[in-house]
Amino acid sequence: MFTTILTGLLPSILLVCLGGLLRKRLSETAWTGLDRLNFEILFPALIFTTAAARPIPLESLVLIGPLVWAVLGLGLCLGWLARPFGPKRFLDFAGAWQTAWRFNTALGFVVIQALPSADLAFYSVAIGLAIPMANVFAVTALSRGEGLSLSVAIRKVMLNPFLLASLAGVAVGVSRIEIPAPLLAPLTLLAQAAIPVALISIGATLNWRALAKLDRFSGILVGTKLVALPTVVCGVALLTGASGPAVPVILIFAALPTASAAHVLAAGFGADRQLPATLIAQGTILSALTLPIWMTIAEALAGQ
Repeated sequence: MFTTILTGLLPSILLVCLGGLLRKRLSETAWTGLDRLNFEILFPALIFTTAAARPIPLESLVLIGPLVWAVLGLGLCLGWLARPFGPKRFLDFAGAWQTAWRFNTALGFVVIQALPSADLAFYSVAIGLAIPMANVFAVTALSRGEGLSLSVAIRKVMLNPFLLASLAGVAVGVSRIEIPAPLLAPLTLLAQAAIPVALISIGATLNWRALAKLDRFSGILVGTKLVALPTVVCGVALLTGASGPAVPVILIFAALPTASAAHVLAAGFGADRQLPATLIAQGTILSALTLPIWMTIAEALAGQ
C-alpha cells in the first residue's frame, strides 16, 4: 500500500522538482502572476467543477460540515499555544497563526486522487464548506490586528474567489442543476490546468532551506497541522469505529500542510510576509514525510 501511495504521488513530486529547476527561468513577478492566476481563475474553476460534477446529498453536507469545521476550530485553538513564542505585534502573529488551520487545496486534490478508498466528491464538499470558515477565521484575526472595521472584514471574506467558487459549486450539486456542456467545457479546461500550474509554482517558490529556521514557535504551528490534527481525527475514528469514504477524506484534510497562499493574505493586510512563507515551506517539505504515513492509515481506517 505504501508503495502504491508513493507511486501515485510521484508525478506531483516530479512537477514540484520541475518548478525548482525552472525557478530562475522566470522572474519573481512572473511566478507571483502565476499564483494570482491560480488564485483568481484556475483553482476556483477546479473547485466549482468538482463540487458541481455530481449531485450532493444533503446528508453529506450535514455529515461533513461539522467535521471539517471542528478540525479548523481545533487548529485555531492549538495554534494559539504558539502565541507566547511568536512576534509581539498581533498582526504579524495573526499572519502566521492562520497556518495552523488553513490547508493546501491543490495538494489535497492530488492526495485524494491517489487514495483508492477516498471519494473526490466528498473532498469537494469538504473544501466547499471549509474554505468559507477558514477564511472567516484568518481574515477576522488579521482584521483585528490591522484594525479594520467589521464591514470591510466581511467584504474581504465574501469576495474571496475560493469562497465564491465553493459555494456556487455546492449549490449546483445540491440543487442538481445540469450546466450546459458548452458553458461547462471552458471551466473544465481551466480546472485541468490548476494542479500542474500550482505544483510547478510551489517548486519554484519553495524555500528549501526553511527547515534550518524551525524553532519552538514554528514547531507548534507546523506540528499542529501535520501531526496533532490528523492524530485527533484518527483517534476519534478508532474510538467511534467510523469507516467508509468520508473517513479518509477527513483524515487527509486534517493532515494537509497549510495553504500555499497564506503569505499572500498576510501581506495583503500588512503583516510580516516572510514568517508565514517560512512556515509554508517548512510544512510543505515535512509533509512529504508525514502524508504517506497518514495516507496509509486512512486506507486502513476506511476498510476497518
